[in-house]
Amino acid sequence: MNNHSHQGHTHEHNEHQEHYEHHDHNQHQEHHEHNDKQKHVHNDRHGHSHSGHSHSGHSHSHAPNNKKGLLIALIITGGIMFLEFFGGLVTGSLALLSDSGHMLSDTASLALSLVAMIFAVKPPSLKNSYGYYRFEIMAALFNGVTLFVIAGFIIWEAWQRFFEPPAVASGTMMIIAAVGLLANLISAWSLMRKSDTKDNINIRSAYLHIMGDALGSVGALLAGLIMNLFSWYVADPIISVLVALLILRGAWGVLKQAFHILMEGTPVSVNTNDIKEALLKIDGVEDVHDLHVWTITSGLDALSGHLLIKDHADPHSILQQAIIVVEENFAIQHTTLQIENSSLKHGELRV
Repeated sequence: MNNHSHQGHTHEHNEHQEHYEHHDHNQHQEHHEHNDKQKHVHNDRHGHSHSGHSHSGHSHSHAPNNKKGLLIALIITGGIMFLEFFGGLVTGSLALLSDSGHMLSDTASLALSLVAMIFAVKPPSLKNSYGYYRFEIMAALFNGVTLFVIAGFIIWEAWQRFFEPPAVASGTMMIIAAVGLLANLISAWSLMRKSDTKDNINIRSAYLHIMGDALGSVGALLAGLIMNLFSWYVADPIISVLVALLILRGAWGVLKQAFHILMEGTPVSVNTNDIKEALLKIDGVEDVHDLHVWTITSGLDALSGHLLIKDHADPHSILQQAIIVVEENFAIQHTTLQIENSSLKHGELRV
C-alpha cells in the first residue's frame, strides 16, 4: 500500500458545502478546498473522511444487490451440486461427476465471495487503515486458483478414461445435465441482473465459476447425445477436457487481475502519463513526481503524488484544481497530493 501520514485532518462544512482538508506530509501542510461551483462536493451520498479513511454511505460497488445476487446463486448452485454428484455416481458419467466437482468449488467460492462482501464493508481501524476491502481481492484470487485445480483434476481423470471409456447411462445423464444447465443459467442471470459482474472482480470470479458450470452442463448434454446416438463413450472424457480448457481461460483472467491489484499495479483503465500531463497543465505547476495510482478493491482507485509549484503560486488553489482534474477526468476520488516549492528538499524516493 502507499502509506501516507495524515495528521490534523479536519473537514469544515458551510452553506455552500465547502470542505477543507489538511494533509500533513513530512511537516508540509496541504489544504483541499471543495465547493459546489467547482463540482467537487461531498454530500450525504459520498461522506468522505480521511481520518482513518472512513467512507460512510459510499459503497464503492459493494451494493446490497451484489449480496442478494450471490445468495440466490449460492442456493441454486449448492442444490444442483448434489443432484449432479449423485447423478454421476448412478450413471457413471465423468462429465457429470467433474461438473459436480466444479460446482462444489463454485458453492465454496460463492460462499467465500459472500463472506468477503460482508467483511469488505467493515469500517477501517488503526490496524487496518484501508478497512477490509482487500478481502474481496483475496477471495477472487482463491477462486481463480480453485478453478485451475478443478480443471487439472478433470483433465487428469479424462486421460485415465480416454483409452478405456466406461459405458455411461446417457439418457439419465442428459436429463440431469439439462436440469443443471437450467439452474446455472438462472444463477448467472441472477448475478448479471442484480450484481456488478463487469467491474467487481470478486463478483466476476463467482460469475465465471457459474459460467464454467454452465459449460460443463452443455458438455455433458453434448456427450450424452453423442453416446446415445453412436455409443461412442470416448466423447465423455473428450468433451470434459474441452470444458476444462474453457474454464482455465476464464480462471487465468481472474488470477492476472487479482495478482495485479495485490501488486499495487496501475488500474488498466488509467494511464499515469495522461494524469501527469493533465496536472502539468495547471497554471503554476512546474513538475509532477512520485505519482502512484493503485486499486484498493474493485471500483475504488487511489492516487498519490507530489506537485512542485512556483514559489509564489497559491498552493491552495493549485491543490483544489488538481483534485478536480483527477476526479473529473480520471474518476479517482481518493486523492492525496503533496505540494512542494523550491525550498522543500527531501531524499531520493525509492519508488
